[in-house]
Amino acid sequence: SVREVLEGASLVLILENIGDHTNVGAAFRAAAGLGADAVLVSPGGADPLYRRSVRVSMGTVFQVPWTRIVDWESAVADLHAAHFDVAALALRDDAVTLDAYVADRPQRVALVMGSEGDGIRRLVAEHCDTLAKIPMPGGFESLNVSNAAAIALYEASRAQAAKA
Repeated sequence: SVREVLEGASLVLILENIGDHTNVGAAFRAAAGLGADAVLVSPGGADPLYRRSVRVSMGTVFQVPWTRIVDWESAVADLHAAHFDVAALALRDDAVTLDAYVADRPQRVALVMGSEGDGIRRLVAEHCDTLAKIPMPGGFESLNVSNAAAIALYEASRAQAAKA
């Protein structure tokens, strides 16, 4: 269950409707290598146990605790009950920069990565505590979702280590 996966965790990656098995595998690999304690996968997302996901993840889908979310509202309720700040990476004008967010990082963080095409759904954004973005110069709009997950996890885990 989500509650069981969150037990003892302080940094969680949420894959919200990530449809590409390669991106799912790469995100799991980043989660394993950059200090995430768990991964939550939305119902509409690709299967982490699909052969391509497992191969790209280098088998880390078998190492990082994870579960599939049944529905978004109950998952957020479980995250909030476990004192997580839910931060979605979103390309929105009202989003704070990722470095500003991690500079004052809460003790327990769940980073939400949206789908490859549409990003974070409005329903998801409305239930998040924070919207953050990776600033990119030159008018470049976005990164591949697994690359963005790696950057966000690196920054969040680095900020936590600096506080320790």
